[in-house]
Amino acid sequence: MRVNLQPAWLLHSRPYRDDSLLLELFTAEHGRLGVVGKGTQRRSRGGNNAALLQPFRPLLVSFGGRAELKQLNAVEAAEGGCHLAAERLFSGLYLNELLVRLLQRQDPQPRLFARYGETLTNLAAAEDVELSLRRFEFSLLEALGYHFDPAADGHNGAPVVANGWYRYQPESGLVACQPDSAAPAGLFAGSDLLAIAAGQYGGTQAGACKRLLRQALASHLGERPLHSRELFRQFRNRRPAR
Repeated sequence: MRVNLQPAWLLHSRPYRDDSLLLELFTAEHGRLGVVGKGTQRRSRGGNNAALLQPFRPLLVSFGGRAELKQLNAVEAAEGGCHLAAERLFSGLYLNELLVRLLQRQDPQPRLFARYGETLTNLAAAEDVELSLRRFEFSLLEALGYHFDPAADGHNGAPVVANGWYRYQPESGLVACQPDSAAPAGLFAGSDLLAIAAGQYGGTQAGACKRLLRQALASHLGERPLHSRELFRQFRNRRPAR
């Protein structure tokens, strides 16, 4: 197998042996790949490839090999790029960690690849961060085959009713239930779910939408916490009070 000039994004890298890198790449046609960049950190007259291999920078990569871990043959910078800072940087790291944790290797996801690039562009611009993240999370669940309809009861397919209450169940989706109080913790109001189903991820539904998607993703991520969330908490706690 030999692939030349494949559009890609770097999701994660770590040192490998003396002067190499072990890379997690998200490619347009081959999905997520593990790639060894031999000698990537070695200094040469023209510099080294480590300067190019940065997150949120579109790349063109050439690689080959029959094993699961491919060998990086060449890397070039593609046009464009996204500069992320402060909270938007941690949002980008969150996207990368989701992809590394949830995507199977060598499973092509061209629509998700396009959505990822679009989301990075939106994060680098002025678009609302939470809105961008919710759109991506829904796209990721759909790509993984875990899509659920916020407007339908997962048990019987009945339409969600605005004055009803629903619980998220990983194996079924949203299921109608009878709450013990007027505003039950952990449940979702039908009115919020109908708004989310209509694509209204912000406004008064923002909190419910974030909580719903966090529950949906948690059932597939397992118990190991996301490192990017912890980094963001540390960053937020270090900021001086206004």
